[in-house]
Amino acid sequence: MAQSLNDLILEQFPTEKKTEPGQYSPLALAFLGDAVFSLIIRTVVLSQGSRQAEKLHNETNRIVRASMQAKLIDAMQPFLTDEEAAIYRRGRNANPHHKAHSATEEDYRKATALETLCGYLYLKGETARFLQLLRQAEDALEEESN
Repeated sequence: MAQSLNDLILEQFPTEKKTEPGQYSPLALAFLGDAVFSLIIRTVVLSQGSRQAEKLHNETNRIVRASMQAKLIDAMQPFLTDEEAAIYRRGRNANPHHKAHSATEEDYRKATALETLCGYLYLKGETARFLQLLRQAEDALEEESN
């Protein structure tokens, strides 16, 4: 079985402290989930063909902005397990100390929830599960637009 990126990183940079994913605050999970989500989207965008860095950046930003993340997490809702739904609620109910410049408060909270779920599943070594949820959300949004 292939090791998760998290396992590979911690193998090279071990720590004596082992924290279970559920013990992190929602905002700590969102901090990590933001980076993981961005890496996923950048990988997908780049796989669609090499372009100027500015075009890659713009396409990535179209997807990682709060309003799109809010749409994605809304579309994921029917597919979440009870555990994932609880993590989502923790992220949505977290109280960030700042606001997004170009998003409503509701979209920002949902985006934080998506990032919290992404960070949580990444730390659990279940990034494949997040990718499955993301694919299901994309498919649901595509169906909705047709």
